[in-house]
Amino acid sequence: MRKLTVLLSLLLFVHCKQAPIIPTGLVTEKAMVVSAREEASKIGVAIMEKGGNAFDAMVATELALAVAYPFAGNLGGGGFMVYRKKNGEVGGLDYREKAPLAAHRDMYLDSLGNVIPNMSTVGATAVGVPGTVAGVFEVHEKFGSLPIATILKPIIALAKKGVVVTEKQAKRLEGYRERFIEVNGDSTKFAHPFKAGDTIKYPALAATLTKLSVEGKDGFYTGEIAKKLADFIQGRGGFITTEDLEKYEAVWRQPIIFEYKDLKIISMSPPSSGGVTMNQMFKMMEPYAIGDYGHNSTKAIQLFTEAARRAYADRNYFLGDPDFVDIPIDLLVGQNYLAERFSDFSFEAATPSERVSHGVVEVVESMETTHYSIVDDEGNAISATTTLNGGYGSKLYHPELGFFLNNEMDDFSSKIGVPNMFGLIGAEANSIAPEKRMLSSMTPTIVEKDGALYMVVGTPGGSTIITAVAQTILNVYEFNLSMQEAVNAPRFHHQWLPDMIMFEEEGFSTELKEELKSKGYPILEGRTRIIGKVDAIRILPDGQLEGGADKRGDDKAMGF
Repeated sequence: MRKLTVLLSLLLFVHCKQAPIIPTGLVTEKAMVVSAREEASKIGVAIMEKGGNAFDAMVATELALAVAYPFAGNLGGGGFMVYRKKNGEVGGLDYREKAPLAAHRDMYLDSLGNVIPNMSTVGATAVGVPGTVAGVFEVHEKFGSLPIATILKPIIALAKKGVVVTEKQAKRLEGYRERFIEVNGDSTKFAHPFKAGDTIKYPALAATLTKLSVEGKDGFYTGEIAKKLADFIQGRGGFITTEDLEKYEAVWRQPIIFEYKDLKIISMSPPSSGGVTMNQMFKMMEPYAIGDYGHNSTKAIQLFTEAARRAYADRNYFLGDPDFVDIPIDLLVGQNYLAERFSDFSFEAATPSERVSHGVVEVVESMETTHYSIVDDEGNAISATTTLNGGYGSKLYHPELGFFLNNEMDDFSSKIGVPNMFGLIGAEANSIAPEKRMLSSMTPTIVEKDGALYMVVGTPGGSTIITAVAQTILNVYEFNLSMQEAVNAPRFHHQWLPDMIMFEEEGFSTELKEELKSKGYPILEGRTRIIGKVDAIRILPDGQLEGGADKRGDDKAMGF
């Protein structure tokens, strides 16, 4: 009888593992946009309903986020995009910011060689050459189908009409208000205390977007806007010139493509570290049956943590801008190298980070980015992540042009061994140089299964982006969660140094943490931030789309 019970339990387990996942998020038949704000998702969907494709919708969503979500949506920042066309063709676009021509390795150090506080994070000295406008126009020129004026019209209307402040946005604006005043003066637009339910109008941004709808990319990088931007930044001690703006180009790059079991994962290549790091993690985990261990179980967390520990150590040493640094990608993702890298893994005890590598450095990256995922009615898919770096970037707001400027220069290594810098070889790979792009963790990703589109996924979250994206993919594929459940699921993070596991505050038991501690895993105690805000789409077996809009923000899935 006991043998029969065990056999029945085993059969039930196998059946459950293979049972179809029941969707819990928004399901639509043809097309979908999932982004940080309903207004942006709605505009992206409306463009597709007008006959536009996913690339038109990308332009619309990206620029609508600059209006609806200025915390990270932007004209004054940059990002990365990975696409998969309906015929299976894939590619990636790098519209990451660049260091200005006047930049140099020690530009943020004083005469004694110490980092000057705030110089790379706040105000005009922190600003890198923006890439977002070049990025969207590059996409439109290559793949767009609707006229740019048609795409920009509803965004300009939104900027004029205004955006209603949510509870979460009101809290953020209040939290940053003193810094806005400190950087811009007390007459700045955002010195005003906004509360939930208020409407913020953006007439200056509407005028800038109107100019771009007529003049295109050149309307931003040359002429009147470029001069106003350069004069404004230089007048406040910054480095960007009209020559910097005129020279900026977005770059098409081949994505990082790798297999995990019967999935093909397509993610961003350097200067994004996401694709290479995730490739290493999945390859180290692949020989193990993580799906059998149980979702967020001790063994699943151990396996994931140890793979992340080793991959992040390599990230910090080897990765940078491929136009400036030779990156040994083939070696880093090679089967023999990774097998050797993971050969000392054991479920019995943690591998301390000092035994994994010899560098001693803390990696700190801004959490304040935003991501959106798009699938159109033809089956084209886009995964895009964009940022100002910090929340509202450098906090420097151009009142006449109507947008915030990034503080992306802080993503370079200003000095070895100082928190927020990378160590040794990593510091060299990501050191400051004129026209160089800074290393990023942004990980826009598209997943195929059995040769067909399966998932579009990405998130903000600084150095936690890579682990959040990887866990979301595993949640669907290995643990049989719906797209919305996979996005909602509690997340954890380990990044080599500091050597500790960070858990979101809810969803992990004291018993689980104590068991991990007993195996030698240090746990970050006290209040912890949320890890990422994932916006994702899963293609269901019948071809319909399920959205996963992260409950941690005001994120929204919309479609038709």
